[in-house]
Amino acid sequence: MLATQKMIEKDKIFINLGSMGSPTVLAAQDITLDAGVLQLFPLTAAEFTFKFDAAKPQERLKFNNLLPYVESTRAAVKYMIGAKGFKKPCLLHQDDEYGKNVLDGFTQQLTAMKMEAASVTSYKRGASDFSAPIAKMKSDGCDLVVLGAVIREPIGAMGEAKKLGWDVTFLGATPVNVLEVPALGKEVVEGLYSAGGSRFPTRIPPRARSKSGWRAIARPTMPGPIRRRSSATMRSRTMAHYIKLAGKDLTGEKLLAALESGDVFQDIFGSPPTKFSKTDHLATTITSVQQVKNGRWVVVKDGLSY
Repeated sequence: MLATQKMIEKDKIFINLGSMGSPTVLAAQDITLDAGVLQLFPLTAAEFTFKFDAAKPQERLKFNNLLPYVESTRAAVKYMIGAKGFKKPCLLHQDDEYGKNVLDGFTQQLTAMKMEAASVTSYKRGASDFSAPIAKMKSDGCDLVVLGAVIREPIGAMGEAKKLGWDVTFLGATPVNVLEVPALGKEVVEGLYSAGGSRFPTRIPPRARSKSGWRAIARPTMPGPIRRRSSATMRSRTMAHYIKLAGKDLTGEKLLAALESGDVFQDIFGSPPTKFSKTDHLATTITSVQQVKNGRWVVVKDGLSY
C-alpha cells in the first residue's frame, strides 16, 4: 500500500502494470483505482481484478489477461473426464482463497456433468506431509486427483502416491503449470497434467528473432532459457500495443478508450488473444491442458473452455 501511494503521489504514474499476487493486488487496488490509475494485467487470476460495478466508474480502470482459476479448472476437468473417461474424480486443495477457487471450479464442473466427487480433501498451506490425504483418496477409489496446489505440494503428493504403488492420474490447477515443478520433481512428476494458459517455448519463435522482437526485449535483461516468467514481459508489449493504438499526447482516458475498443493483441508465444470491450475486462476464457513429458511441459489440448 505504501509503495503504491509513493508511485501515485510522488512518481505521478497513470498505469500500474503487472502487480504480482492476489493479496498484493487486492491491498493496493482501491488506492490505485480511486486515484484514477489504470490497473493492467496483474499476475493473479482473481476475479476482483477484472469484474467491475458499472455504477462505480473507477472500477472500469482494471483489466486482466489471465483466465480465472474457476474457469480454467472447469475447462481442464471437463476435458480430462471427457477424454479419459474418469469415473471417480477427487480434489486435494489448499485451505485458502486460491484453493477455494479451485474447489468451486471442480464442484461446478462435476455438477454440470451430473457427477459426484469420490473424495475432497484440504490441507494447510505450507504442508509437507501428504501421507494421510493420499492414503484416503486411494482407499476412496479415486482415478483422477485434481490439485489445488502450487509447487511443492504436487511433488509431495505424487511422491506419496508412488510410495504406495498407486498409479493414479494427477491434474493440477494453473499455478502447478510452472517450470519449477518438473525441474524440482524430476521423475516423480512425469505424467502430471495441468491447466495452462500459455506455452513454454524451448526456443525463440521465428517471429521474435528480429531486433523488434523477443530477443531485443528479453535477452539483455533475462539471460538463459525462455521461461513463463520471462514471457510475462509480454505484458509490457500488450500495454505498448494499446498505447500505440491510443495515439500521441497519451492520457489515461485515451488509453482506456483504446483498451475498450475491441482491438486484438496476439503475442509471439501462441497464447490466447487479448481482447477487451466496454463491458468485459477479462481478455480470454480459453485455456489448455499440458502434461510433463521427459521433464518439460507439452501441450496436450489447446483452445479449451467449459
